[in-house]
Amino acid sequence: MSGNRRKASLVTTVLVGGAILLTACQDADAGTDAGTPQASPSATAAAGAATPSGSPAATAGASGGTGKDNKNGGGTGGGQKPVGQVCGANDISWSARSETQAGGYILVVAKAKPGITCTLPAVHPTVAFGSDGTEAGPAEQSTGKQITLSGDTTAYAGMNPKTTSANGGKELDSIIVAIGGNDPDPVSLPVGTITVDKPVVTNWHASAKDAVPSR
Repeated sequence: MSGNRRKASLVTTVLVGGAILLTACQDADAGTDAGTPQASPSATAAAGAATPSGSPAATAGASGGTGKDNKNGGGTGGGQKPVGQVCGANDISWSARSETQAGGYILVVAKAKPGITCTLPAVHPTVAFGSDGTEAGPAEQSTGKQITLSGDTTAYAGMNPKTTSANGGKELDSIIVAIGGNDPDPVSLPVGTITVDKPVVTNWHASAKDAVPSR
């Protein structure tokens, strides 16, 4: 009987020892898991709310700066020069003088006022005479070239007040000059006494010798 008790006691000891060892291993595993950082619910939610890099919203965000630069940065012609304004009569310092060449004519001289840059169109100036508004016709069949007035640049137009050979006509001592028929500020230029009958005027020219009207 004593032998059987010792054998049973030994078996019990082995079983208890194994249970203790198994419990210790489980506790160690649990401790290891507890020491490993785990993602919190709030961090997981934040990660889930992040926009994927390939989504339309992410693409718009990445290209937003480029779009702003294109809008503000002059990639759409910001470097182009502006078109010069057409001269009005009040942009110009005027003078007129009588010339004897080709039987006599009036040379109209135009310069831009200080600080002004403007363009004379490639047509003749509007020149009118008297209270009835008689206008000079074109002395040239073709149009000229635009002339940009600025600084000392000067333009010339020649006006022949009388192209008929018969006697008669209106006796006047001034002409009205404008840049086109819609110029709101025509100017009156003294020219001395002239006889006006079917007048003509040249286009604007950069050289006075090119502004001699034919009779």
